[in-house]
Amino acid sequence: MSKISKHPTVRMPSVQEDKAITAAARSDPDAQPLTPTQLQAMVPLKSLRGRPKSENKKQLVSVRYSPEVLAYFKSTGEGWQSRMDSVLRQYVASHSRP
Repeated sequence: MSKISKHPTVRMPSVQEDKAITAAARSDPDAQPLTPTQLQAMVPLKSLRGRPKSENKKQLVSVRYSPEVLAYFKSTGEGWQSRMDSVLRQYVASHSRP
């Protein structure tokens, strides 16, 4: 059984090979190099992935609730944490001082 490297070695082109590759790429009308303006407009892929960032981030905390409270909210189905947050926000709004 032969061993295949998980990380194959990469051989960099010589200066002459690099010039030949660049010349061939520039001669192809469908594969022109990007302009400096196009390069500036590019966005790293990592910043485009995942959920958009919220303007009002929620904080992660550890809280202990009574079993009855948790059982009630969990019995309401999926999204119970959001409903619990909504109830707490309503409480804060109604008990805030002017």
